[in-house]
Amino acid sequence: MKNIIKKRVLVTGGAGFLGSFLCERLLADGCDVICMDNFFTGRKANIAHLMDNPYFELMRHDVTFPFYVEVDEIYNLACPASPVHYQFDPVQTTKTSVHGAINVLGLAKRVKAKVLQASTSEVYGDPSVHPQPESYWGNVNPIGIRSCYDEGKRCAETLFFDYWRQHQVRIKVVRIFNTYGPRMHPHDGRVVSNFIMQALRGEDITIYGDGKQTRSFCYCSDLIEGWIRLMATGDDVTGPINIGNPGEFTMIELAENVIELTNSKSQLIFEPLPADDPKQRKPDITLAKEKLGWEPTVPLREGLAKTIEYFDGLLKERNA
Repeated sequence: MKNIIKKRVLVTGGAGFLGSFLCERLLADGCDVICMDNFFTGRKANIAHLMDNPYFELMRHDVTFPFYVEVDEIYNLACPASPVHYQFDPVQTTKTSVHGAINVLGLAKRVKAKVLQASTSEVYGDPSVHPQPESYWGNVNPIGIRSCYDEGKRCAETLFFDYWRQHQVRIKVVRIFNTYGPRMHPHDGRVVSNFIMQALRGEDITIYGDGKQTRSFCYCSDLIEGWIRLMATGDDVTGPINIGNPGEFTMIELAENVIELTNSKSQLIFEPLPADDPKQRKPDITLAKEKLGWEPTVPLREGLAKTIEYFDGLLKERNA
């Protein structure tokens, strides 16, 4: 019988919200998966169901320190992604993006692995161009309270493209727009989890600013599909490529949808908008359609219903 050699894939930040879904997908696709996480925001509960899989391996490690593994592909997802978490230790957030990119790229160079960087729509800052194409250089405050994340990710992109030009490392850079779904951290401070948790508890829903600022929400399974497709492209496709849902909703519209889907009696209350918070965000996904044949398929209400079900289960477990 012919031996089938499985593709070995490293996922940094693999115990996180998105990382755990990626690990699941890669295992389903027949890969041998190494999940690396320092558990700052990642949770063992997200990957507990994978631990008995003989092709899944967990490595507790911080991406800011060097590591040595033999792999064919790397997905670099390691970095806190919500303002509450990345502003908790902003210096460490910058280190995670920058030192993490250097360590991942150094590994990719040594073992000749293909490597994907999970970048972010935050590289566009508070955009003056709408919707945002990949060619837009962004409008980021380099010394603001969010810049540890924004500029950290921008520097990581710089490193990826310099390793590609200087060392011919095979890179893929994806810019992620607001993503949501089950396994989000219930207290991560992002708007979807905030609104759902407040609605399920019957608390008033807090909207920052006038609620007319917009976001585009991409369900997690759609995002993972985009990553898999990007990693499968030829070496000439480096990105950056926007992956997000171009459906645009105001914060008030999102809150109203959550209230309706949870049958909550929550009222809306308004607080001042935090510094440097973008007023609008919407991806131009022309490139993703053209290069990957990708576009999102899960409508907002359908994705919200699945996410509400997850958070409702969490609350019931705690109250049991």
